[in-house]
Amino acid sequence: MTGIRAVRQDLTLTPDPRRVIVKLFVPGEDAALVRTRARALVDRVAQLGDEETGRLLRDAFDRFGTRHRDLDGTFHHHYDLVRHRVARTRDLSPTTRLLIGAYFSHEYAVEAAALCNPSMVVHPDQAGLIAGQLRVAVSLRQIGEGHLSSIGFATAVLGPGHRLAVADRSGPLVVGQRVGIRHRRDLLAAGLTEVDCDNEITATVLDALPERYDEATFEQVLGNLPADLLSRSTGPGTLEHLRRTDAASYAMTFPADTVLHQRVLWPTIPAESNGMEDARFVRLTDGAGPLYRATYTAYDGRRIATRALVSADLRHFEITPMRGPGARNKGLALFPRTVGGRHLALCRADGETIGLTCLDAENRWQAPVPLHTPCDSWELIQVGNCGSPIETDAGWLVLTHGVGPMRRYAIGALLLDLHRPERVVARLPGALLSPDNADRDGYVPNVVYSCGGLIHDGELWLPYGASDARVGFATMPLAALLAGMVESTPAPGGRDG
Repeated sequence: MTGIRAVRQDLTLTPDPRRVIVKLFVPGEDAALVRTRARALVDRVAQLGDEETGRLLRDAFDRFGTRHRDLDGTFHHHYDLVRHRVARTRDLSPTTRLLIGAYFSHEYAVEAAALCNPSMVVHPDQAGLIAGQLRVAVSLRQIGEGHLSSIGFATAVLGPGHRLAVADRSGPLVVGQRVGIRHRRDLLAAGLTEVDCDNEITATVLDALPERYDEATFEQVLGNLPADLLSRSTGPGTLEHLRRTDAASYAMTFPADTVLHQRVLWPTIPAESNGMEDARFVRLTDGAGPLYRATYTAYDGRRIATRALVSADLRHFEITPMRGPGARNKGLALFPRTVGGRHLALCRADGETIGLTCLDAENRWQAPVPLHTPCDSWELIQVGNCGSPIETDAGWLVLTHGVGPMRRYAIGALLLDLHRPERVVARLPGALLSPDNADRDGYVPNVVYSCGGLIHDGELWLPYGASDARVGFATMPLAALLAGMVESTPAPGGRDG
């Protein structure tokens, strides 16, 4: 084991059960045998007298109004979602409609169970700082009831020196509003290739679509398909594949007057229905302006899928699937810039090896080149990345995680060649950060895990999840970390020695 150790900071972020959102609640839908009781509930509310209706609605606003942004609008929306259950909509007063919306609503504490697996990037707002300070955006995996994960945020200021301050996270949370997206034809084509759906219908649709298109154009193209193509036995199944693949991309936006810690990226499509996990954010460095990208794991209760986020301001997000053999399994992390004209990412496509994958001309992540396999005692079960590579003069610094006895997670480090990242030039001979007595207990014991850190003023700043329960921060002088690495001799196929 190495004597190189990251130094833990005193500050810790713990789950806050007061951070709640409002979700639609339909009585009966959470039962093993789904039988909605919505119509009976609507009828009972509609039969209340005007005085009782007004009293109940005032009580709801008194109890919950300060905890949520635009609760009135949320009740309106939830009423609209169940209004088809109302026999005579016109006979209901505005107060009764709002009260029905209240009965079809409930609070959900997004991080009641755990808060973990952070990543850290430079914040888009650097105003008001003094010399030696850097404002950062910290993404967080929030876990609530039912092990349902969403993506949240915190804002922190690093420096001068080892100082760390995290901004207050109070205030009403806001779930992003789904908005229209300009779909990409190449991503649609890649998705169809993924399910081996290539026939005359898909070829006709792809040929008719522009490089960027909206939903109206997509439906117009489908509506103009020749009848003799649609009448084929494969027609209905192909249309289903087309619509499902197209719907995998969407966009979310937040009001301009919300601050970062109030924004919640909540599962929106079926592929995410059981959670959005472990976002690895990176700030791209080779574009005209700031651009943030992230990868995360979508989980539907049975299958996982790697998906991507892109945002210029961390307020408007476009979400798309990632395709190809390199995007299978968990833990894909993007490089912050192209290398030799190539878009690269770290991955763990086989479940246990850190690999390097490249995006091809058809927007599919190619089969990875293996970089590092489990070799030391603390990582023999599996290895993976802890976020995007960090560029240094010495090479690409890759924070890794390894799993050892009793499924104990620790964090290590590799160094990749700056111009040929297929080559591992050095690695830390032991763990940089391991669970100690203070952070080994939690929702998932014996784990320290990160989704990405950064370098500021010569110091590596590493946010980490402690036992999937809370978030800590550690630092390490970059020069000392690099000096503690040992040279690696590449093995055939790109593996380190």
